[in-house]
Amino acid sequence: MFPKLVSHNPDLKRLLEKGYAVAYDSGYLIVRDIPHLDASGASRRGAIVAKLVFEDEFSVRMDNHQVWWAGELPHGIDGKPIPNLGAAATTLTLSDASADVVVSFQFSHKPKPNGQFRDYADFFEKIETYADVLGGPAMEKFGDSPLTFREVESGGAHPIFKFQDTLTSRAAIGDLAAKFDDEVVAIIGLGGTGAYLLDFMVKTPVKEVRGFDGDVFHVHNTFRAPGRLAKEELKQPKAEVYQERYTNFRHGLNLQAKYIDATSQDDLAGVTFAFVCVDKGSARKVIFDLLIELGIPFIDVGMGLKRKGVGLNGMMRTTYFPADKAQEVMGKGWAEVTSDPDNLYKTNIQIGELNALNACLAIIRYKQLRGFYHFDESLLNMLFEIADMKNVGDGEDE
Repeated sequence: MFPKLVSHNPDLKRLLEKGYAVAYDSGYLIVRDIPHLDASGASRRGAIVAKLVFEDEFSVRMDNHQVWWAGELPHGIDGKPIPNLGAAATTLTLSDASADVVVSFQFSHKPKPNGQFRDYADFFEKIETYADVLGGPAMEKFGDSPLTFREVESGGAHPIFKFQDTLTSRAAIGDLAAKFDDEVVAIIGLGGTGAYLLDFMVKTPVKEVRGFDGDVFHVHNTFRAPGRLAKEELKQPKAEVYQERYTNFRHGLNLQAKYIDATSQDDLAGVTFAFVCVDKGSARKVIFDLLIELGIPFIDVGMGLKRKGVGLNGMMRTTYFPADKAQEVMGKGWAEVTSDPDNLYKTNIQIGELNALNACLAIIRYKQLRGFYHFDESLLNMLFEIADMKNVGDGEDE
């Protein structure tokens, strides 16, 4: 990854050729061996960390004038902290390859030629400026140099995504994204809501996404599914259609053209969480029983629509079944295990926005359970009514 970045970005190449110990990690530029003085006046070495904004697969630019710093708070020869750094204590999660780079501060310093602040021209000017400001006292006192020509192993190329996960690095939430590292998620049913869940889950850094649906992709499916339509997809198995659509985005995607039934233990081996997105009550019951037998926590989604006056009204449901309380939740009857002949869900195809919203509620709940999103209540069942746009929930004690 790093050699390609260097070959596509002249400013990074200049840094490397000049002798900076430059590396790449998790969407960040890491420049080690930056000398500085600590509070006692002793010589130390630290690292500058700067965010990379990817414009395409290998071309990068700066986001702003700020950097992170791994090291002691830099001091001047006079023993005082270097001024005009806007130093703020902070942390930043990098990969194991950069375990030696422990971020402790964020600095904000702009060049000010002729008394006027301006932005940096490129990464070369940015790193050079910070290296001079932070390392100047150590260079003057001890003759230290940031130009060590040291080769450093880069890391943090994501093992899941085939493109750099710039969303995580831009938001500096690598520690939260790491909560999904060992997750194997199954999506049972790739219809309207299941298709949107798949779209969201493909872009979530879980280790593996498995999907199951034995149906064929028809025209009506295109009105309840994300993304574009290619005519050649029609009459093909849904699982094959979506596998082809997303295979260039991530590794660990396994979609199968089959139904999950009571004999599907092997298909779900190793699954840590499941979403059930089927609209037939009897099939839902069989799937529930299997997931409970295997001890897999899961979320079931449902939608009930009926004509009311001149329009449709109804509710979307998101029900969480913890592994240790699944039978108890099932007994509450929130998720129907019979079919309602008056439900218009199967016949009205112009409800893609409801499928998407139902999928959003489900994946937000899943991410809450994994600690990615904050939540205050241990909700088990959530209902969203279309008419009044209200979301209500039932907790564990309901």
